[in-house]
Amino acid sequence: MRPSVMRLVRSAVITVTALAVSLPTVVAAQGVHADEHRKLDAVAIGDSVMLGAKTQLRKAGVTKVDATVSRQASVGPGLVRERGASLPEHVVVHLGTNGTYTLKMCRQLVRAAGPTRTVYLVNVKVPRAWEDVNNRMLRRCDAKFRSDRVVLVDWNSVASKNPEYLYADGYHLRPEGAKAFARMVRKAISTPRAPYLDRL
Repeated sequence: MRPSVMRLVRSAVITVTALAVSLPTVVAAQGVHADEHRKLDAVAIGDSVMLGAKTQLRKAGVTKVDATVSRQASVGPGLVRERGASLPEHVVVHLGTNGTYTLKMCRQLVRAAGPTRTVYLVNVKVPRAWEDVNNRMLRRCDAKFRSDRVVLVDWNSVASKNPEYLYADGYHLRPEGAKAFARMVRKAISTPRAPYLDRL
């Protein structure tokens, strides 16, 4: 076989081998990407902060996002209760931005979700006097149940470390903040005890 033909054969073998080696990597990458957008059996209930991330939460796989402006924490238990048997497996709650969030409200909300659901309590980042009060209360609410039924998600820490996620008011979400909020929620549901989740 002539040298030029040998070079062509070697080139073809190298090319095919490279494709064979890289193919599993491509397939694996596609699988991971697909999993990131897999639908979650989840509802997210919140106020205007969560409303700012509604589109991103839906893209992240959250089935239903029920968020509205100026929502008070006091309506939380009722919003959970009224869904009854249709309540999904995962219940994400971000309330307490607009005023005091009491321990009684939180306990009622978790009990309304029932023993077969997991409630993800997202703490608050808001430049108001009740920020620390509400976040301390969420710690106590979690301690009351002491089980995997309640998972605390530390949005306060994420937002404090990344002020660029928030508008000048200090709590509503810029586009990058909305993406970060949605990623945080998805990770919380997918891996409830991941290291980034603080036992507050």
